[in-house]
Amino acid sequence: MKKKSKNITQGFCELPLKHTRGTYKNRNRLYRFKKESFSWNGIRVQPYKPGGDDWQKIIRQVIIGSHGESTRFHLRYFEISPGGNSSFETHKHEHVVICIRGKGRVRLGKRTVEMGYMDVLYISPETPHQLMNPYDEPFGFFCIVNARRDKPKPVNKAP
Repeated sequence: MKKKSKNITQGFCELPLKHTRGTYKNRNRLYRFKKESFSWNGIRVQPYKPGGDDWQKIIRQVIIGSHGESTRFHLRYFEISPGGNSSFETHKHEHVVICIRGKGRVRLGKRTVEMGYMDVLYISPETPHQLMNPYDEPFGFFCIVNARRDKPKPVNKAP
């Protein structure tokens, strides 16, 4: 049996995730959705990143991937307030984005696509991307990524 490494995963945008060394705390869990706050019982609302000036008005909740699960993926919920955006960045890993609240825009390299309720977007590796909310209501989406992934690399905003 292979020994598990000390740093099993890297959190989204440089926020490390804590795991018990060499063991997992796998157990069945149900996280009840709280419609009034668009959150889940037992899941912390966190800042998008620890710092930076290339993003604004965005929060995240790690639903699966920060409680000792042994999954090879992480399920996170992000919410961008009106006028907000994520960083314009690229990675070696892929993303699956599922819009579950409001609508938003996603910059994919030089083109931009609109996302609405229950639209699903696959973002391939090395694609520069940025999620934005130019609308008057929150843009909320699930984002699924590999548990093991590289750190984001900022992309120059000039087209």
